[in-house]
Amino acid sequence: MRARLRRLAPPPRAVDWAILAVVLSAVATGLLAWTGWLPTALLVDLHGIVGVSLAGLLVFKFARVTQRVTDRGAWDRATPISVLLGVVAVAALASGVFWGLGGNVSLGPWTTLAAHVGLGLLTIPILLIHLRARLRFPDGTDASRRSALRIGGLLVAGTLAWRASEAVASLRGATIADTGSKPTGELYDTETEGGSFPVTSWVADDPEPIDRREWTLTVAGLEGSGTEMGYDDLLRVVDAERRATLDCTSGWYTIQDWQGVRVGNLLAADGIDDAEARWVRFVSVTGYRWSLPIDEAREALLATGTGGSRLAHGHGAPVRLVAPGRRGFQWVKWVERVELRRDPDPAQWLVTLVSGFD
Repeated sequence: MRARLRRLAPPPRAVDWAILAVVLSAVATGLLAWTGWLPTALLVDLHGIVGVSLAGLLVFKFARVTQRVTDRGAWDRATPISVLLGVVAVAALASGVFWGLGGNVSLGPWTTLAAHVGLGLLTIPILLIHLRARLRFPDGTDASRRSALRIGGLLVAGTLAWRASEAVASLRGATIADTGSKPTGELYDTETEGGSFPVTSWVADDPEPIDRREWTLTVAGLEGSGTEMGYDDLLRVVDAERRATLDCTSGWYTIQDWQGVRVGNLLAADGIDDAEARWVRFVSVTGYRWSLPIDEAREALLATGTGGSRLAHGHGAPVRLVAPGRRGFQWVKWVERVELRRDPDPAQWLVTLVSGFD
């Protein structure tokens, strides 16, 4: 069997470079789907196709190196890293396929999709260490027409296998959104405090419960001047209810009815709105923040409740941002400042990694 695979396989270095290209494509499409910069459904499809294609390339790779790996006498200093890379890559692929077929094993607050993402990101530093020891550039024989046809055939097979997996998931009754997320009822016991969806925190964002009597919301204009509102003041101007989908990057989504204040009305009521403003930044008590274009921000909601109940601390009380069409990590919790800006906040991506740490 191994000899037959070797005959069918493209040249070794062509396989290795194809693996590198596919891994980088998988990481890029996964991260871009997470950001929401490009059409998510297309990116998720591309991510699935390159992932399944990677499985085929790894079959050829493992057939070539199995004998060397099983012979401990042939090991060198880089072999343990190579073995670790193979194990992590297979685990990332297996978890992704399992999720795509409608499966899930909860790992505490995390889904199988979250494990898949973590394993995929872990692949990158291990791959870089592996390349430092094993990198070999292709030569003329590696870039043959036959090599291109065989690798192209793998991509076609990967596309067909991905479509087949979608059909299997549909037959199993799995409900998977364009983002790859599933309804909370398929993943968790959703009867949680203050709302029928999970309480999740981003990175280290986990503040102590906020005393509503002491909390204030600052609404600031372009020049920094602004007004402050207490919780009771905000409740008196609650003017909107909106049904919106909270789609969490850990793999679940929930459709909720949110009650709160339309941001555009809040800016107008306080006399803060400014024709020169282009962005609105929402800042959490943890330091986390996110900016929305002004027209989108005006239609967003500062929610004080969901499902007719007061918002719970774990869901962002006293007030959280509800930004329809955005991923969950952009729905800032525990908002304490709303600021008009001429430019977006370039540091907000960095802040997503460090907010909440003292």
